[in-house]
Amino acid sequence: MSANIKLRLFSHALGMCETVDIILPVAKDLAPGRKLPVLWLLHGATGCHSDWLRLTSVARYASPYGLALVMPSAHNSSYTDMAHGQKFYTYISEELPETLPKMLNLSTRREDNFIAGLSMGGAGSMMIGLSKPDRYAAIGCLSAGAVNEEGSLHKSPLYEINFGAASTKNTYKDPLGCAGRIVKNGLPCPRIYHACGDADFLLGSAHKTRDYFQALPGNPFDYTYVEDPGAHSWEFWDVHIRQFVEFLHLPQRTGEFI
Repeated sequence: MSANIKLRLFSHALGMCETVDIILPVAKDLAPGRKLPVLWLLHGATGCHSDWLRLTSVARYASPYGLALVMPSAHNSSYTDMAHGQKFYTYISEELPETLPKMLNLSTRREDNFIAGLSMGGAGSMMIGLSKPDRYAAIGCLSAGAVNEEGSLHKSPLYEINFGAASTKNTYKDPLGCAGRIVKNGLPCPRIYHACGDADFLLGSAHKTRDYFQALPGNPFDYTYVEDPGAHSWEFWDVHIRQFVEFLHLPQRTGEFI
């Protein structure tokens, strides 16, 4: 059992109000000072904050672990500080993680924070998680690559609106570059679960990301790649968000949460 909160708040980073869906496990007897682990869930292009709750059973999968879910909207921003638009990267990677724990019983510890997404949100989770390795212990990327080179946004005017004409090299918008710097500088490596369907139109982008991480000596990110039968669909994402929750290896809280 859990509480479903639809939070409407003003964002200083965006200069406007936005909506966030939140699932909070209901505790029978939560120990004093104990905070809830958090899974930050990112939607795909053309989607919104409500997609994960309407179209998957992720709340049910998270419940046995006492795992809170935070689902913000980022419109078609690719989770960037847009070259010509709002600062969604700052909003989701900095403002919300600093604001929401002051309002709700959410942990700020790295080992209790995880980020995952599908399609545009899969690339977004890679970008945010690898540029903020001190904030997230694990990343889930579904039906995407770290960069979705085959995606419709990449080929549309929205790419220019989000990324601009300047090179993304050595910036947070370069997830694989961020991964390389994490390893080079001996920073904590988020564990990565990566899944894509064999009939997905972003399979080529997923393979490029797979090849990069599988070539790293010693598998420093505990990188796991799964390619199952399936397309770019909610049927696939429902299965693999459950597998990502299990990938986190959280202790079950049977009896503590109702």
